[in-house]
Amino acid sequence: MRNVLISGASIAGPALAFWLNRYGYTTTIVERAPGIRPGGQAVDVRGTALTVIERMGLMRELREAAVHMEGMSFVDGEGTELFRDTQATLTGGVIDNPDIEILRDDLADILYEATRGSTRYLFDDTITSVDAGTGHVTFEKHAPESFDLIVGADGMHSTVRRLAFGPEQRYLHHLDTYLAVFSVPNFLDLDSWQTFHRHDDRMCGLYTVRGNREARAVMGFFSPPLGLDHRDTETPRRLLEERFADDGWVVPRLLAEMRRSTDFHFDAMAQIRMDSWSTGRVTLIGDAGYCGSPLSGQGTSMALVGAYVLAGELARGEGQAGYEKVMRPFSEANQDFALRMNVWQRNQEGAPPSVDEVSALITLKDYV
Repeated sequence: MRNVLISGASIAGPALAFWLNRYGYTTTIVERAPGIRPGGQAVDVRGTALTVIERMGLMRELREAAVHMEGMSFVDGEGTELFRDTQATLTGGVIDNPDIEILRDDLADILYEATRGSTRYLFDDTITSVDAGTGHVTFEKHAPESFDLIVGADGMHSTVRRLAFGPEQRYLHHLDTYLAVFSVPNFLDLDSWQTFHRHDDRMCGLYTVRGNREARAVMGFFSPPLGLDHRDTETPRRLLEERFADDGWVVPRLLAEMRRSTDFHFDAMAQIRMDSWSTGRVTLIGDAGYCGSPLSGQGTSMALVGAYVLAGELARGEGQAGYEKVMRPFSEANQDFALRMNVWQRNQEGAPPSVDEVSALITLKDYV
């Protein structure tokens, strides 16, 4: 299994290509977008994933691109500060720790630069059919090809999973929450800071990135499944305008910036749970196989660790079975953590659960 096709050029896909290239595999990544997708929120690289980054030799690049935060605050509808914390933030947790908080697109760019010389990238294209038995693949634009292994690293709404395993509805577990993320100017002149406003069943806020030159806005609300098409961006915008219509603080400005945003992203907080991530010559990594939702704070770390383990188990001859044996306890523990975090966010009782307890649940072999 030396010729591998990977669907998805965000985090898990390029990370997997990096390790497979090191082991002498031939790698191709197909990505629906015309290039590395811009936008996205700050993500966290924690625990075992830091070891993966160290072994990739990319720690300096990640540290240089890291988001720096000095604290957070909550305000009421008039903008009056209700609470502040200089020890932890909502997006990154405890400030004084070895974890790396980094914008999703900055991390994707770093992984792309680390693989572009050794991996063939097929941008602006997507897979249209997969034969899990023979490895034959057809594309929307490129000519059909056959591969020894096809890997779905294409997120919670994975095309590869749908083609090889069946409809998304079989595996998606909704957490009754929706979240939007988009870029905005730093119009509050925040300095390495996060500010949030919570009202009833919804919350919004913004935090600075890239040396305070930019900011990211987040807007979310509790709701049972709404049956939205994840490719539809107009309906979510209208929903947010309706949900936040009567809110104070800077919410009107956030809604106006949302309309101007070119990197608006909206989706449900949900998990993907499957009995197996592999069938024939097809396997899944990251959110495609075991999405924990942003509530886990471990999605990026699971993607990086999953890529390292899958490549290593393939190289040592244990294949997909070895990959699942190593990764499943770790992924399930992170998903269970997200469920506990979801309960805590709704009730706000006691101390929040700590992600540290799951970061140590996997020991990485030194495959190299």
